[in-house]
Amino acid sequence: MNMIDKKINNSTILIVNDITQTLNELLPFYSPHNIRIIKNEEKEEFQILQANQAIKEAYIASNEDKYIFLCGSTFRKEAQNSLLKVLEEPPKNVIFIILTNSKSSILPTIYSRMPFKYLKTSSLKDEISLDISKLDLKDIYSYLKENQKISKKDAKAVIESILLKVNKQKIKLDEKQLDLFSKSSKLLELNSRPINILTTLLLSLSNTKK
Repeated sequence: MNMIDKKINNSTILIVNDITQTLNELLPFYSPHNIRIIKNEEKEEFQILQANQAIKEAYIASNEDKYIFLCGSTFRKEAQNSLLKVLEEPPKNVIFIILTNSKSSILPTIYSRMPFKYLKTSSLKDEISLDISKLDLKDIYSYLKENQKISKKDAKAVIESILLKVNKQKIKLDEKQLDLFSKSSKLLELNSRPINILTTLLLSLSNTKK
């Protein structure tokens, strides 16, 4: 079932599970020549380059409403600071729609000035967004920060999701790592803190190669 069932006509922040899916649900409500989609084609992070593109696009005059979609799993602080003025006082007919996976990545100065819709569902996707084969400390930190209040139920789903990704990417786990997966589920049943268990598990996978 679609999370988006109508056109969004005002500048808004959307916190979503899947940015691409949300875009696919939104775009049919708009005329193609009235939209601009700005995202980082190389990384999932919205950086200063994308911010500069957005500012430039915003100041191109338009007689019709122009919808600028700013898309990023996370948004770099410097990029947001450079966008602050144009988001607070957008040019005539310009409407910004921010699509992101993480509420915590949006600066309070922006979050407090733009309305938002929290569309993330509590049920996790079958496949975790992390690339296990290229997992580094920055990825782990960002993921854990976003999920620091994760429930026991969702933590179990994450562990299952990680295993699915490991199998899909044909990653070979050693006995110690396999044992850790088994222990993680048992520790959750014993009411250990889910975030601590996920931290240990992800750190153990950070040096795993395909």
